[in-house]
Amino acid sequence: MERPAWAPPGIDISVPSVSRIYDYYLGGSHNFEVDRQAARRAMEFLPGLPKIMQANRAFMRRAVRYAVSQGITQFLDVGSGIPTFGNVHEIAQSASPEARVVYVDHDPVAVAHSRAVLNGDERTGVVAADLRKPREILDAPEVAKLLDLERPVAVLLVAVLHFLEDADDPYAAVAELSDALAPGSLLVLTHASYEGIPLPQEVAGGVVDVYRDIRNPLVMRSREEIVRFFDGFELVDPGVVSMPMWQAEGSEDPADGEAPEDPYAFSGYSGVGRKA
Repeated sequence: MERPAWAPPGIDISVPSVSRIYDYYLGGSHNFEVDRQAARRAMEFLPGLPKIMQANRAFMRRAVRYAVSQGITQFLDVGSGIPTFGNVHEIAQSASPEARVVYVDHDPVAVAHSRAVLNGDERTGVVAADLRKPREILDAPEVAKLLDLERPVAVLLVAVLHFLEDADDPYAAVAELSDALAPGSLLVLTHASYEGIPLPQEVAGGVVDVYRDIRNPLVMRSREEIVRFFDGFELVDPGVVSMPMWQAEGSEDPADGEAPEDPYAFSGYSGVGRKA
């Protein structure tokens, strides 16, 4: 297998990566054949996966603009993946030139790409760390340099919590991150769920098997389980809802309105909470 020039040295390009699979669903070019094979296998069970990812990104853009409208100009994007067009720093900085963003991922490919894309941008930083170890994120030099945790921060956990198994105690990880935030901070998240998928669970469940096979278990949680992540936060209207239903009216970005006609866009949940 030929190694492309953009592939960071030391990366095993024979093993699929969740962030490169996501990049493939979004139509990106930073993925390998092994990622495309895994993505195509998952799409055999859930053909609407690209639509789900588009709805996910559209929600993220609306949530970032909402945060800026609330006076928040600091963003911590955990599980950020490979930067694609319309990423957090682009949306935030176009809404507020002062916006500062720290991207966090544990995938070396995502980290290396982020550093390459953001090279020279003084208001963004990249941290190699894992959501399972929140202290590593909070203590990272880039966080200290770019973010003032005494002031409100928007923490984004977009399409990442469903890769944490119950044994990883995702609720404790989110609580530890939340405890470090100033009042008025926002928690922005999306999460996969069988609820809303326009297919029987036994069919959609094939996707879970594909991710288990590539050693990245995908955990589907119920709406009730997803709401629990917002303990200590006051939910912003309209609460925890499917992605196209979160404050979609009057969206400035035409791309944000593309997905709703597709039933797959309503798979899973999204929400934003404000720390009291």
